[in-house]
Order: sequence, then C-alpha cells, then structure tokens
Amino acid sequence: MGTTIRRVVTGHNEQGKSCFIMDGAPPHVYQRSLGSSLVTELWDTSATPASNKGDADPTLRDFRLPPPKNGSVFRIISYPPDSVRLSALQAEHANHTDDGSGRAGALDRSNARHPGFHKTSSVDYAIVLSGEIYALMEEGEVLLKQGDVLVQRGTNHAWSNRSEAPAVLAFVLIDAEPV
Repeated sequence: MGTTIRRVVTGHNEQGKSCFIMDGAPPHVYQRSLGSSLVTELWDTSATPASNKGDADPTLRDFRLPPPKNGSVFRIISYPPDSVRLSALQAEHANHTDDGSGRAGALDRSNARHPGFHKTSSVDYAIVLSGEIYALMEEGEVLLKQGDVLVQRGTNHAWSNRSEAPAVLAFVLIDAEPV
C-alpha cells in the first residue's frame, strides 16, 4: 500500500562540521492491523527548543499517536481507501486498541459518524502529498487534495478516504495545551 520513503538526516562530525548521519528507509514503520493506515515515523523531538546534539535515532521507540510532552513528531501516513480501512478501524474498536501512550489520542468510540474520530492535545500541520482525503470535524468536512494544507488545532477529527487510491499525508504534530 505505501511507498518506501527515503529519510536523509544531517548532523555534525567529530570536528563539528556538518555531515549526513542517516540516509535510507526510516526504521520505524507501523501498521496497527492489515488494512489500516501505514505510519512512517521520520523524526521526533522531546523538548522545545529541540536539541541537535547526538546522532541517535529518536524514532526507535514504541508507536504513540501524540507527540512527546513539550516535543514534536514528524511522520507520513498512507491512508487506504475507506472501503478497506473502515473494517480495520471497526476491528480495532472491537479489540479496544489505542495508541499506548496513556495520553489523549485514542480512538473516539462514541462517534458514530466515522470510526476514526480521535483527538490529541497538539497542533498538527497536515500536508497532502498525493491522493485526496476528507478532513472530518464534529460539524462539517472538507475535501483536501494534493498540495493542500490543514492546520488541526486540538480538535476531535477523522480522516476519510472515499477514493479507491491511497491518500498520503505528511504530518508535523507539536505538543500543545488541551482546549
């Protein structure tokens, strides 16, 4: 379903000169179940301001939906068509799975409009890289196409791909105070 993503990361060598420290497929790709969204973690920060020290890969951790407290996360998600994804979401609801973070971000099982409704305490920048997808709010929806950007500000929301092709979105999630 997804496309292999090349991640190139810069850093500093022992002499303090800029260099490339990583180049290849990101090691943390997560799919909750067959037919669900494919999440590729690209980078993660744990504080603001972020630290550029060290060469460790911050994505080598268990998956969690929201960013770290006072941090951010950068990821790409490939959403399969709802004709495939809705049954995966319904199975996740039946199994009571969540994001494992202990923070807001788990699926909202009370919203009958779409089984993917969820809420995080974050500001999310979403950029449609390919395909099209509907952003659903509790009141209203909007169709986003390639090149469109959505700023999601701690709202209860869902993503609905009503086409028959995957929709690929880049996300930057920044920790924020709850509404």
